[in-house]
Amino acid sequence: MWAGGVGSPRRGTAPAPTDDLFARKLRQPARPPLTPHTFEQRPARSPLLRSGSDAGEARPPTPASPRARAHSHEEAGRPAAASSRLFTDPLALLGLPAEEPEPAFPPVLEPRWFAHYDVQSLLFDWAPRPRGTGGHTEAISGTLASAEDQATSSDLLLGAPGFVCELGGEGELGLGGPVSPPVPPTLPNAAVSILEEPQNRTSAYSLEHADLGAGYYRKYFYGKEHQNFFGLDEVLGPVAVSLRREEKEGSGGGTLHSYRVIVRTTQLRTLRGTISEDVLPPGPPRGLSPRKLLEHVAPRLSPTCLRLGSASPKVPRTLLTLDEQVLSFQRKVGILYCRAGQGSEEEMYNNQEAGPAFMQFLTLLGDVVRLKGFESYRAQLDTKTDSTGTHSLYTMYQDHEIMFHVSTMLPYTPNNQQQLLRKRHIGNDIVTIVFQEPGSKPFCPTTIRSHFQHVFLVVRAHAPCTPCTSYRVAVSRTQDTPAFGPALPSGGGPFEANADFRAFLLAKALNGEQAAGHARQFHAMATRTRQQYLQDLATNEVTTTSLDSASRFGLPSLGGRRRAPPRGPGAELQAAGALVWGVRAAPGARVAAGAQAGDPDGAEVPCLLGISAEALVLVAPRDGRVVFNCACRDVLAWTFSEQQLDLYHGRGEAITLRFNGPPSQAVGEVVARLQLVSRGCETRELALPRDGQGRLGFEVDNEGFVTHVERFTFAETTGLRPGARLLRVCGQTLPSLGPEAAAQLLRSAPKVCVTVLPPDESGRPRRSFSELYRLSLQEPSRRGAPEPVEEEAPRVVLLPVTKQLLHLCLQDDGSPPGPRDLAEERTEFLHSQNSPSPRSSLSDEAPVLPNTTPDLLLATTAKSSTPSADRETPPTQDGPSSLSGSEDKGDPAPELRASFLPRTLSLRNSISKTSETLEDEWQSISEIASTCNTILESLSREGQPIPESGDPKGTPKSDAEPEPGSLSEKVSHLESMLRKLQEDLQKEKADRAALEEEVRSLRHNNRRLQAESESAATRLLLASKQLGSPTTDLA
Repeated sequence: MWAGGVGSPRRGTAPAPTDDLFARKLRQPARPPLTPHTFEQRPARSPLLRSGSDAGEARPPTPASPRARAHSHEEAGRPAAASSRLFTDPLALLGLPAEEPEPAFPPVLEPRWFAHYDVQSLLFDWAPRPRGTGGHTEAISGTLASAEDQATSSDLLLGAPGFVCELGGEGELGLGGPVSPPVPPTLPNAAVSILEEPQNRTSAYSLEHADLGAGYYRKYFYGKEHQNFFGLDEVLGPVAVSLRREEKEGSGGGTLHSYRVIVRTTQLRTLRGTISEDVLPPGPPRGLSPRKLLEHVAPRLSPTCLRLGSASPKVPRTLLTLDEQVLSFQRKVGILYCRAGQGSEEEMYNNQEAGPAFMQFLTLLGDVVRLKGFESYRAQLDTKTDSTGTHSLYTMYQDHEIMFHVSTMLPYTPNNQQQLLRKRHIGNDIVTIVFQEPGSKPFCPTTIRSHFQHVFLVVRAHAPCTPCTSYRVAVSRTQDTPAFGPALPSGGGPFEANADFRAFLLAKALNGEQAAGHARQFHAMATRTRQQYLQDLATNEVTTTSLDSASRFGLPSLGGRRRAPPRGPGAELQAAGALVWGVRAAPGARVAAGAQAGDPDGAEVPCLLGISAEALVLVAPRDGRVVFNCACRDVLAWTFSEQQLDLYHGRGEAITLRFNGPPSQAVGEVVARLQLVSRGCETRELALPRDGQGRLGFEVDNEGFVTHVERFTFAETTGLRPGARLLRVCGQTLPSLGPEAAAQLLRSAPKVCVTVLPPDESGRPRRSFSELYRLSLQEPSRRGAPEPVEEEAPRVVLLPVTKQLLHLCLQDDGSPPGPRDLAEERTEFLHSQNSPSPRSSLSDEAPVLPNTTPDLLLATTAKSSTPSADRETPPTQDGPSSLSGSEDKGDPAPELRASFLPRTLSLRNSISKTSETLEDEWQSISEIASTCNTILESLSREGQPIPESGDPKGTPKSDAEPEPGSLSEKVSHLESMLRKLQEDLQKEKADRAALEEEVRSLRHNNRRLQAESESAATRLLLASKQLGSPTTDLA
């Protein structure tokens, strides 16, 4: 009767609204009763908080109206709090929702043990807030420059309001501020996407801001048996859920089951991941029902709104399009040409012809292609009638097709200052390269009038068309576009005109367009498109089957296979995806320094800590940035207390993680997870007193590895051993100190406290994978350069393994060693006699690295009569290693071929089967390369005497008995044998060709006979029909 609240029987018609403050005050309802005063201590409130938004208090379901908030100072019981809030929160005066405070510890997404597939899944929010209210500000927070830096200018670029200038030296935004750009194999923070699988860095410049996890549905659902549910949730809007049950063989022979889940809402972040059946409530053998699973995985999703998707093939295709709309491997980039003395938009668009410097730049950047008949990506250019020009610039980079809209190659319209035919294409490009000749005016981004151009890469040429041509680069981007790499060097260059500069500029352009997708304009467009897809699926592609009546996950009959028993405590920590904890992170280490968990520190950042089987990341949930990442194989060690943990990685750098909740619970979970997925261990804290002479009693190298510990000293008593690694000295990490400062502290500090990383089980020092990778690249043999040989000493200094090999080849009797003389013949790494350290089954995959090691290595190890492996006893003619039998002395080649060729052919298999630690692999690879280079040098010096191990100077033998055969003769003999084998191979090929020709002739005859047989059968059938036709007529 009184619908809409227009009137009521008690008060009659509602009064008309008015702007009079006095009238509004008189119309207020009666005051509520006074609340009783209590003496319980209330939590401290931030000046920006309103009632109900404090930490630990429940937020009301609906906010108060602006009018009620404006007069909240009259509320009894809180007379003083509203006054300060009124002036510190100006949004309350306007009736707008205030920006909520950032929680001390970010909440972890439910369910607790959900293993996330990628970074986007970590940031999924069940209650997304509108953009611009503090819930989605990753673009603004990702800006490196402050408001003062926005006005920074140079001779290339002028600062402008609404744009951020990058002139070089900004670095990458990391934990605690800008950090130096990472070097391979470490990924930049913005390039980290997939966490469950290894994401290797395959080039010097990584592609950033790419949602690579968008292929999750294609990889694990598309074409496989799964279930899709669509619906319209009252809070989340249209949603689409995909569920699939997986099974795999466990290590104990049983079957392990898990569920892969995808939850899509209108926000651009998707929940993707896996949850093990061991952490779910017990269910029947065929698995939980979809409703029970979603009640545990997505408790905030209304189950009554979901309906089973139709079996139409359109559904999986639409889901593929929906998920992969953010993935594009075709890009278009605009190029503007700015001559000397020019700087405005009209001047650049009206340059009709390209100068020599511009043509040199275009030739470096890509290939000039003819548009008519062009079949690759054309970027809206006409490839049939040449209406958009006859030629354009095209290139490929990291599987991306890039078409450039070059201003001088687009149609030119005389007497038209705006040049709309050119601006039609370049003005719709997100990234624009502005090429400047020497003497050009600085570029100002406000001179470009376009709603789409968000990123400008300004390139200025220096000494063009000369052998000394170089370029400088500056970047201008809108404020809502996050920072992107590769980072510019200080001053923006100079870059030499080579392939590296081309790769840098193309990567910068691709990353700029990908980063601009987070800007408000493009974010809103992508959200509308996603909402339309979800709305269509929830409306037109559903059945009447509800979530309650949906069948269980269809699996083939288990037969005699039994479900694996529960794995006991800690089973939830063995997932391959990323498990999440809420932490406060800061650079540096503080646990060992005695810092308390509650100490205030402005450098701490609330983060989500994600640890998968491959990577460890810290994500700031407020702006959606990855502020730290490292591979699990780069984790060195950790030091922990009840609610704090110091993590050492890489070269010994450290970060501090502070946890919330019950003491030791979260820290214990993280430590158990690190023990499963990394090769690190717990550190040891040692206090090292000095002896009477002021010495510590040990020696370290520049990298912090302990090389020697004196006997019966305090250092040995405290447990310091050779091979240990110093991570901290007097409260400071070694990378922050440097070798000289660390040595000075060790020499002069009155009391030395160190954090030590013990050696591994075999006594070798521990290194991270990135350290071993860089060390392998620094070796001359890895780069293919021969090792230097001094002219004063013409002899070749051979490694022990090389000497042993050549001695076995050059025995006096010329015969190969017998089976008793060789302990084993195999491909051997440096420390293969030591047992490998245990590794987690989650990280057994070998790293994908460029294979620059030699293909062949023949290493033989002679069986020594003494236990010492360092001394070598050269075989002699009359020693026990010689073979009796003079018939083999004249021709040793057959035995040599029989001995070495089988090992050569099976070498790659031997290398792949060798199970060693990463440190052994990289160190032994360097030894392998050095050995092979030395052998090649020895073989190239025909006639040069090979030094014996007992005669290091390489002097000839005292006895005058000549050697049975020199090295050159044996090499010649082996070459003749090789030629003979090649002749035999050619003969065999000729015989095979003749046999194939005979087979082809037989097949041809067979086909001819078959054709004749078919023809005869056809004629016989026709004859029989003709003979039987009168009978048919009579019938």
